[in-house]
Amino acid sequence: MAKLFVLFEHAAGYGVFKVEEFEEIGMMLPQLESSVNDLSKFNSIVKLVGFSPFKTAVAALENVNAISEGILPEDLHQFLDVTVPKKKKVTLGVSDPKLAAAITEALGIQCSHIGIVPEVVRGIRKHFHSLVKGFTLKSSGIAQLGLGHSYSRAKIKFNVHRVDNMIIQSIALLDQLDKDINTFSMRIREWYSYHFPELVKIVPENYVFAKLTKLIKNRKELNEESLEELEKIVMDSGKAQAILDASRSSMGMDISPIDLLNIEMFASRVISLADYRKQLAEYLRTKMTDVAPNLKTLIGEQVGARLIAHAGSLTNLAKYPASTIQILGAEKALFRALKTKGNTPKYGLLFHSTYIGRAGTKNKGRISRYLANKCSIASRIDCFTEVPNQIFGEKLKQQVEDRLKFYETGDVPKKNIDVMKEAIEEVSQLVLSDKKKKKKKRTASEAFNDSGQSNGLVKQEPKKKKKKHSVSEAVTDDSIQENGKADNGEGPATPKKKKKKNKTVS
Repeated sequence: MAKLFVLFEHAAGYGVFKVEEFEEIGMMLPQLESSVNDLSKFNSIVKLVGFSPFKTAVAALENVNAISEGILPEDLHQFLDVTVPKKKKVTLGVSDPKLAAAITEALGIQCSHIGIVPEVVRGIRKHFHSLVKGFTLKSSGIAQLGLGHSYSRAKIKFNVHRVDNMIIQSIALLDQLDKDINTFSMRIREWYSYHFPELVKIVPENYVFAKLTKLIKNRKELNEESLEELEKIVMDSGKAQAILDASRSSMGMDISPIDLLNIEMFASRVISLADYRKQLAEYLRTKMTDVAPNLKTLIGEQVGARLIAHAGSLTNLAKYPASTIQILGAEKALFRALKTKGNTPKYGLLFHSTYIGRAGTKNKGRISRYLANKCSIASRIDCFTEVPNQIFGEKLKQQVEDRLKFYETGDVPKKNIDVMKEAIEEVSQLVLSDKKKKKKKRTASEAFNDSGQSNGLVKQEPKKKKKKHSVSEAVTDDSIQENGKADNGEGPATPKKKKKKNKTVS
């Protein structure tokens, strides 16, 4: 008769259960499903063989991480080796097929994850606190909650050095701010134009228009004294004078103080949003310099951030081939072209880079393909390098520039292998210089410690008394000096000194 044992991984530890007469139960799977809800019926089917609790929360987290990756932990290996009998007709039910393969490879136990195993595991999960002695529903919930929090925290911290999530959120917020600022600026132009319609033609910029709206308020109160403030905002004395002249002969309607107050509050809100947009752009620039310096140097921080956001992460972008990066952002056009059997798109998000606009009409597809190739290289270097730098990005940017010149003038650019060799040499020199700087810092700190000891800042250890050399030690010292160099560095010791020492010994 074959025997079935079922392994259950709980937050508190590992449990092995024996299923009674599982061959007959397998024929009656609907009855098993109904008995899962009833503890008394389920107890007659499943019996606890052994339970191995986790010693600490750290050990539980390590075991769960190993199981999630399909690796057999050492604790589980020892527990199964002791608990499961090593017979030919023994089957171990495991919920995870990867873990089942690892157990079979390590222990030689036949494992199964199909048939009645999922239903038995479901019943054990429901009645686990009743099947194990000294275990309650409350303690089981606490263990599961604690392990779930620590496991989630560990997964989030896994990506702590590559904080490309901040780049994805900031570029999305930047695009949203652009839309909102444009919408609000159109609204404030239309709103304030009832009172001062001539201002729209004189000042077309949205940000400057909002600042002037907040400053002018009622156009009838504008006079020569406010000309300097207008010049500070407009940065042009001619425009400032034109605004002043237009306010005196404006065709706009009069407006109440309450309406002016609302317009002023709305203008200040638009100004604050525009200022925050500038700060966010600077934040994105610094983040791209830290996370993807080569990609940022090659195509700019905004296009690079859009590529990362569209791919989902820098790691995903590094996995993409150059052909995918080329049309990233133009998926709808691609599938439409495939459906209608038309021309596929030449570029997606890369169209916003300056290289596509500078290329000729015939060469736009070529330069986009070449640029996608370089973006793929830059993203892989940024993702997998240990020391982030922008040397490769500068070299790749120069390659794209040379390729643009080649399309225009026919000048043959350098080969890619030569450019990469130069970049690798520069990176190695940079690493060496960093190591030298670290050594200098260490020597400076050692010198400070020495000076602190001499000044009494650092406690000095009591000096040990020098021991007098014995006869054997004197002989060994003489033999060392004779075979090697002397202490003063003048070469091997002379035999005369040895004779004198021999006399003193005798």
